[in-house]
Amino acid sequence: MESDLRAASTIVDAQSAVSWGAIAAGAVGAAALALLLVALGAGLGLSAVSPWSDSGVSASTFKTGTGIYLVCVAVMSSAVGGYLAARLRTKWVGAHTHEVFFRDTAHGFIAWAFATLLCATALSSVTGYLANGAAAGMAGAASQATRSVNPADIYVDKLFRPDTAQPASAPASSAAAGNPIPAAPSGANSNQSRAEVLRLWTASFHDNQDLSTADKTYVAQVVAARTGMSQADAEKRVDDVIVEAKNAADTARRGAAKLSFWLTAAMLFGAFAASLAAVEGGSLRDGTWNDRFLIPRSI
Repeated sequence: MESDLRAASTIVDAQSAVSWGAIAAGAVGAAALALLLVALGAGLGLSAVSPWSDSGVSASTFKTGTGIYLVCVAVMSSAVGGYLAARLRTKWVGAHTHEVFFRDTAHGFIAWAFATLLCATALSSVTGYLANGAAAGMAGAASQATRSVNPADIYVDKLFRPDTAQPASAPASSAAAGNPIPAAPSGANSNQSRAEVLRLWTASFHDNQDLSTADKTYVAQVVAARTGMSQADAEKRVDDVIVEAKNAADTARRGAAKLSFWLTAAMLFGAFAASLAAVEGGSLRDGTWNDRFLIPRSI
């Protein structure tokens, strides 16, 4: 009896505890299924959203639905990968049931990790193409999809937008009231002032998401000279555009944070699903066939 146990222990020690071929097969299967489901989700998302305000799902519903769909994709693809990794592994002869359970769980987890790396590297260009296609379809004309636009240009345009609501005689009346209006620059000076404000805006918002007091005063003077507004109105416009830019940045930050949380949840659920499915696949791998019925290994 003791010699049989030693022989079984020798066989177990001689065998590798990791079947890399099975892990690679499960990872490739999980990555391919994830790509398929992402492509399906992109199609469903483009069908659900609409540029018209009275049709399609709302932005909040779309974001929540996207997060839930990512979790479902991770669970389904990871479960398939973990199941394949355990079902295709070599059979460990003489190993204890608890040890086999641990190895199956580890096979599922490693297959999930391998598939995650594949999706983050080899499949990133494909998924990025699908995401860019969805964003381009929601944004508008396809001719503008490849055009690189600096967001700061939009806010500078709003700063220098003519005040159409102001009467033509307003600058003269303001000057008569003791509020001199700087002369509006033209030609090359106009382009230079715009480029200067754009540089100030880009550098300041890159550092602290705001303009310094001196820069804000100078920008207001340039806006007043370009648009014919009073200094007070120009300062108010500068403040309003800064608030709008901050709100947009805060909205983007919150959106990125929610996406990160959804991706974290998807990865955690995917790892759990892969490990659980690997235990099921391993029990069937070590099971016995009774005619045409497979009796799983007891766990």
